[in-house]
Amino acid sequence: MTSNHSGAIDALGKKLRSVGCDIPTAKSDAWKVAVRKWNGALDTNPALVARCATSRQVSEALRAARDANIAISVHCGGQDWTGRSLRDGSLVIDLSGMTGLSIDVGHREAVIEGGVTTGQLNQAAAEHGLAAVIGNDDSVGVMGLILAGGYGPLMTRFGLACDSLLSARVVLPDGEIVTCDADHSEDLFWALRGGGGNFGVVTSARIRLHAPGPVLAGSIVFPWPDARAALRCFGELMLRAPAELFGAAILSLGPGGQPVAVISPTWTGNAREGEAIMAEIAAAGTPVLANVGPMQATELLSLTDNKLAQGRGYEVATRWLRKLSPAAVDAIVSAFEARTSPQSSVIIHHCHGAATEIAPETTAFGMREPHFTVLIYAAWAPGASDAELHQRWARQLGADLISEALPGGYANLLPDDAADQIMGAFGPNGPSLVKLKNRYDPGRILRAILLPFAE
Repeated sequence: MTSNHSGAIDALGKKLRSVGCDIPTAKSDAWKVAVRKWNGALDTNPALVARCATSRQVSEALRAARDANIAISVHCGGQDWTGRSLRDGSLVIDLSGMTGLSIDVGHREAVIEGGVTTGQLNQAAAEHGLAAVIGNDDSVGVMGLILAGGYGPLMTRFGLACDSLLSARVVLPDGEIVTCDADHSEDLFWALRGGGGNFGVVTSARIRLHAPGPVLAGSIVFPWPDARAALRCFGELMLRAPAELFGAAILSLGPGGQPVAVISPTWTGNAREGEAIMAEIAAAGTPVLANVGPMQATELLSLTDNKLAQGRGYEVATRWLRKLSPAAVDAIVSAFEARTSPQSSVIIHHCHGAATEIAPETTAFGMREPHFTVLIYAAWAPGASDAELHQRWARQLGADLISEALPGGYANLLPDDAADQIMGAFGPNGPSLVKLKNRYDPGRILRAILLPFAE
């Protein structure tokens, strides 16, 4: 870092302190917490962290960074494996302290600030017998999930996380603070629902909650010799599944250290029908464990908290598939047999029902046809000398699925160099996102989910 640049960073920090931002001193304990990465394999070094508590402070931070010609990252926790929220040399606008949350039970709505995590929202909703469309890990930031589209076990009944967004308060790259919804700044509201954090910093949002009642859910665990049969059963079942049935399949190591195939169904309809479906899944092989029963939806949403531990090294690859063909099943099972780390896993879930019943142009998230999402997680102990071996394993399985795959993939998990997949992810919505990027952020201050066609 040159002395001129160091001086500019010092001046920026002083200015932001004057408007109330908390600026941790480099190498302090507060700094270490602020820049702690979920992916222990990353080596990114932000220049400055501004812990903001209000929209006005975020506005001042954006204006000051623009004037100083310093790049912006936005951080609120979660599982940012690519490091986009803590980029090298950037000013990190840290929203993790903005955790205000209120529930309107009568209207089944929540108002949340930008740093609220899915775990915090899930706990608050549970106290009122309600549930949000969120994923399965309590550390993920709700705002990042919404901006990416947002898969989760309740999506087949109630749509994606972004479909529950009712309004948002946004600080634009030029510092202006606006509120958008279906009737105000409609183009920005459209872009926020799946277009990533490319258009402004969302400091609060109003979202719809739901009352699914008790669900039938859990896990059916198959020994490894049954893995192919279990995945085939899962794939066939999902293609004819009603909106009441969500399902995920996981390849991982069981408690005894042996590989297993786990089918995790969620049924939100009539209990008797659900029990018949669970029996059909179990009949795919000889389960070593079938732990399925009634529970509250919020309990379901917390079952896998912390399964992907912070601090490990991670490489993530992802593909969309129209079906789990025999070739795809064989590629996935064979790759898992050849895994390079015992901590690695493969997760497959299916998107259908309410999440696919709106037109793709309704939101920036344009993938509205039924599809499987394959999530490939290579994971290893932090500091391991063989990180490249594990990275190649994840990338190779992703490449092996290309011939079976639909264009694109879940953009929130795609690295910056996956240009073809990212363009496919947005599909026909890409040109509209480019126009909005040019309008709201012509200086390319914000770079969340990459829009390669806008560079």
